[in-house]
Amino acid sequence: MNDLPSYDEVHVISDLHMGGKPGFQILRETTRLANYIRWVATQRPDGQVALVLNGDIVDTLAEDSTGYVAVDEAVQILTRIMADPAFAGVFDALAAFVATARRTLVLVIGNHDIELAFPPVQRRLRARLCGDSLEARARLEYSTAGAGYTCLVGGNLVHCIHGNEVDAWNYNRYEDLARVSRRLNAGQTLAASEWTPNAGTRMVKDVMNNVKRRYAWIDLLKPEAEAAARTLLAIDPTQAKAITELFGIIGEKVVGSFEVDGRLSADGFVPPRPGAAKALTMQDVLGPLGQPQAHSADDLLDQAERDFRAPTRSTGPGDTQLGTGGYLWDLLTGWLRGLPEGEALRRALVDWLKDDVTYVVDNRDDTFKSVTAAIGPAIDFVVTGHTHLERAIDMGNRYYFNTGTWIRLMQFTPEMLASTENFLPVYAALKDGCMGAIDKGVNGRPLIKDQTSSVCIRRAGDQVIGTLQHVEGDGTGAPVAVRSFQRGVR
Repeated sequence: MNDLPSYDEVHVISDLHMGGKPGFQILRETTRLANYIRWVATQRPDGQVALVLNGDIVDTLAEDSTGYVAVDEAVQILTRIMADPAFAGVFDALAAFVATARRTLVLVIGNHDIELAFPPVQRRLRARLCGDSLEARARLEYSTAGAGYTCLVGGNLVHCIHGNEVDAWNYNRYEDLARVSRRLNAGQTLAASEWTPNAGTRMVKDVMNNVKRRYAWIDLLKPEAEAAARTLLAIDPTQAKAITELFGIIGEKVVGSFEVDGRLSADGFVPPRPGAAKALTMQDVLGPLGQPQAHSADDLLDQAERDFRAPTRSTGPGDTQLGTGGYLWDLLTGWLRGLPEGEALRRALVDWLKDDVTYVVDNRDDTFKSVTAAIGPAIDFVVTGHTHLERAIDMGNRYYFNTGTWIRLMQFTPEMLASTENFLPVYAALKDGCMGAIDKGVNGRPLIKDQTSSVCIRRAGDQVIGTLQHVEGDGTGAPVAVRSFQRGVR
């Protein structure tokens, strides 16, 4: 006998990141999201339908709070997010969803919303969505122990998990979250010194939030190293200090790898293993940008002077590889050769991104490899989030999906990088840095990808169909299929 819940359809979305004050919010399509939730509620009126919010539903790291985990402030923070005009409509739609018969809402925590594991926070959210209705309360489920959510569709096993569970940067200490819960229920609290954050949380709270206040696009642009970090330094070299502050934090990824494989089991709060962090360099983080091809800055300046005195010279240290030494060559000598502002960066980006597979939907990235390695052969459909990058992969005997995200995403497209003329307004918007400039786009072309993703796994006759799809327009219509797989009903 299998006691797993069984549905006719399961719809999965993740990485909504509701949180932050205006100008600091990265979720834009809130009306579309609310309408999509209402649309899901109308499917299969006589069938069983589940909506899984697969982690990073709210974003407490984007809120003004003390410490790395909000304990005493957690209920207050959630209350503010739910009342924020930008997000209130989404919570209204979720409330309408659980008020509908034969609908189930499942909330899986990620790494930006760990406070959803705390009983007072759960009670506050349940009150907002369900009120006093016992029927609605029975339709709301939490998954906060790192186990994900497993159910059946047409006899096929569907496993939903955020994905940070295998990420040494952003693992959750679920055992410590349980200990906090016990304290809160007992009327106690948590001293800030008792909580050791993972490297990803430290990076967001200690470094990235400060950068984001000046350059709102920093956590929207992908890939992070090849595009975002290098572009940041090109636009504002003073941000090198922020990058160097990351080194000690990044080294904790080594420590985190131990935590991913062996969770805390001792009584009390136990910090990560000391002495395991690896010292990193600018080269490790930024690749060739941080250390260009054995050419020092003095070498490049000397070369610039020689070229100035011999203008017919056609080569320089970076001519063979514009994305490495060539970037600094252009940066240092551009004023001699009349390069427009931003042209050096454009040339470098063309090289850095020429083989980029970040947005390739069947790219078997690290999250795919780690999650599927940890999933047993009985699972038929695996659904993750966390990376903000949608995926749909046929594994032969089962299928893997990543739901992507609903936040703003930026990508340097070939069109943007095709010419100096095309790139200069992009460069200007990046230098401006504010979300308004990013949302406005340039010359009638958007800088933000219009891409909000979901995964649907549904029974259709004697088949179970899994589909990666895009929710478009105002969200009231059926999503557009991107890639589908099907297998027989069991």
